[in-house]
This record gives sequence, C-alpha cells and structure tokens, in this order.
Amino acid sequence: MTHSQDSVAALNRAFVHARAHIEGLGSAPVGATVGADELRARLGGALPEHGSPPVEVVDALVAATAGGHLGSAGGRFFAWVIGGSLSSALAADWLTSTWDQNAALHACGPAAAVVEEVAGRWLIDLLGLPDEASFAFTTGCQLAHFTCLAAAREAVLRTAGWDVNRDGLFDAPRIRVIVSELRHASVDRALRFLGFGQKSLTVLPTAADGAVDRAAFHSALGGGPGPTIVVLDAADLSVGAFDAFEELIPSAKRSGAWVHVDGAFGLIARASRSMRHLLTGVELADSWATDAHKWLNVPFDSGFAAIRDRAAHRASMTVNASYITPGESVRDQIDWNPEWSRRARGFAVYAALRELGRTGIEDLVDRSCLHARDLVSGIGGLPGAQVLWPPTLNQGLIRFLDPRPGASEEDHDRWTDGVIREINETGEAFFSGTAWRGRRAMRVSVINWRTTAGDVARAVEAARRVLRRAA
Repeated sequence: MTHSQDSVAALNRAFVHARAHIEGLGSAPVGATVGADELRARLGGALPEHGSPPVEVVDALVAATAGGHLGSAGGRFFAWVIGGSLSSALAADWLTSTWDQNAALHACGPAAAVVEEVAGRWLIDLLGLPDEASFAFTTGCQLAHFTCLAAAREAVLRTAGWDVNRDGLFDAPRIRVIVSELRHASVDRALRFLGFGQKSLTVLPTAADGAVDRAAFHSALGGGPGPTIVVLDAADLSVGAFDAFEELIPSAKRSGAWVHVDGAFGLIARASRSMRHLLTGVELADSWATDAHKWLNVPFDSGFAAIRDRAAHRASMTVNASYITPGESVRDQIDWNPEWSRRARGFAVYAALRELGRTGIEDLVDRSCLHARDLVSGIGGLPGAQVLWPPTLNQGLIRFLDPRPGASEEDHDRWTDGVIREINETGEAFFSGTAWRGRRAMRVSVINWRTTAGDVARAVEAARRVLRRAA
C-alpha cells in the first residue's frame, strides 16, 4: 500500500470502531469493566522493534482498551460534570486532526484563526458578556482561569504602579485574593502557577445555600488596602450555587478589586431564559471562565476565557520572536493564549454552535435541569435514600442511610459510598461521591445532550434494585 492508501484504510477502520462505540452507548455498561492491571498487561511490554501497518495498530488499540472506557459520552453518565460530543462537533474534531493546523498564528492556519475569531464572538454574544471583551480558547477551565487571573494580576499591579512583565513578582505589592471556601481546586492551582501562595488567599465561609456569605464578603473587602482579586462562583461543583453577583460585584469594583467568575458549567445557563435569573449581574465582572466541553458538548479539550480589559489580557499573554510574523488586520491566537503550538479548538466549537443555535442551547440547558430534578426526586424518594440538595440547576445531592438500628453518621457515610459503588456496578448508570457539609453524598450531574427520560428511568430503577437488596 502507498502511504495515502494506508491513511485511508486506517481512517476507515477508526470509523468502523467509532461507529460501534457510539451505537453501543445505550446498551454497554457505563463504567469500566476491566482494571488497570489488565489494561497494563494488554497494552504494555517492550517497545516493538519493528513497526506495524496502521490498520493493525488501530485494531490492536481498540482490542487492548476494550472495557477500559467509561460511557461518559452517553446519556447515563451522571458523575462528574462531563458532557458528550455533539455529532457535528465530533466530526469537526476529526477534521481538526486531519487538517492538522497549528492554531498559534493566522499565518499557520488562516481558517483556524478566523473560525476561532467567529466562534469567540458568538460565545460572547450568547453569554451576554460585554462586547468589548477579548477571549481565548484554552485546554479547559483550568487554563481559562490561568489566562483570566494572569490578566487580573497584570491589571491590579499596573494600577498599583508595578509592571509585572518588566519587574516580575519579587518586591511587587502583595496581592490578596478573596475566594469562597467551596471554590474549585482549579482556581487554587491557577493561582499557584501565577506565583500566589496560600497566604495570598482570604477564604470566606458560605451560607446555607452554598453561596459566599455576603456579610463576610463585605467585611473582607474592607479588611485592608492593596491590590485585590475576587473570585466568585457561577454554579459550584456540588450544588450549583451562584454567588450574588448583582450585589457583590459592584461592591468589589468600588473597592478597586478585579472580579473573576468561575463559570465552568454554570455560565452557559445564561443561554436559558428560565435559568438566566441565577446569573443576574454576572456581566459586571472583569473576567469569566467556562468549559465548552461541558454544557456545549464539544470533545475535550475546550475551555473559554473572556476578559473585559483587552490591554491587560494581551499584555499578560503576547510574545514576540524574530521568526513570528504578526498578522495585519487578523487575530493571532498567540496574543491571547498561554499556549504556543496548539490545537485548532475553534472548529468544534463553531460546529456545535451552528448545530444547536441559540434555541438549541437553551433547550439543552433546560432539558438537563429537568432530568436532574427527575433523577434526584426519583432516587431520593426511594426507601433508604435522602435528598440533601434538590437541583436549582443541574446538580443535586443524595445520601443513603444505613438501615441498621442506631447507625451513626459515619455508618451512613460508608453506606452511601457502598450504594454508589453497587449502582455503578450494575452498568446501568454511573455516579460519583462527594463530601457536603461534612457528610458523604452521591453527586447527580446532568449535562449530556444524549440524556433522555428513559436514561433517567433506568438509573432510578438501578438504584431501586440496589436499595431493595440492601434493605
């Protein structure tokens, strides 16, 4: 075979395997059915001395990994906040690999640069963010936080008379970062990458609803002078709690703080007229981070950062080298992203936005929230189950109670983890555990476009069977 024939043959085999995987999502177990040791035995061994035909490599890879994949692309995965891949987005992602453009500069891939430019403006419009905001497509919300907080660091130090790009952080004015006790760990990680230690954090308690305590927030703002960054939540990971943006952001801005919003999945709720009230005032912030590979349902990896202060954004990211030819009247992605060589993520996002349109995204958000409510009420209403948090968005919490007389809270914790494990072992659904207010609980998250009422019913029935056996 010629190299071209080898490529076509390998792609055809990949299509056959991909089609079988997609068509089997509704019937295959959602959890993995083989462990790490078995996968190592199949995949490991010495590096081959000689190569193999591409078709053989594809077939061998599929065979060796069989049973080691989660069904997270399907509609019965309710654990972490992981979306599936819309049909057009998946196809566009295949084409992205085929076109193999380096989406760093317009010169390296003109179409990749322009499609990212268009998709970014569409997202700004969809989310109702300021028209003047700049943006970046990143690997995920982790790097979106990094991008936004790098711009924040540049801006607040510039206001304090310090040029961080020229002078670095040594001897710079100390920046304090006000965060919630329930913030996502990716925020801490981004801050660590940017040179902020734990001592930089002012950690605020949350109220009963999971949102940051307002009195504590106002008190912290008045707690000292100097450069300040505030991080607020648009749907925390456990219960989907939203901070009071309409009240807190203006207060923070009056004190001179930069406000960043972690909207990994909750920011997309702005697309729903029935959920938009949860984010009233979020557009007043300075930067926003979200994931397209969550509610927009594009393949991994796809995050999105939006920043009001374009100058701070560009100053914190841009780079120059003798062999880089800046584009004239075009957008060079390297000016806005922390990466150099990078995947052309705009193609999949553009495809998803075209497939769904504004009304389709709204419908996806609303359906997910409805399925989450039905799932939590359905399982939470079973004997031996307790609803800890009914969904206000698409996240809920359920606890399972040890039926033995005199069972302690620690017994209920162990029982909850055991029930989650047994439900997952049925293969009918997949959930994850968490700790909420000191108690173990089962997280319920619905964000996949493939989830149906039938998938919800199957998950409830699986839980019913497990609890019946355990009673």
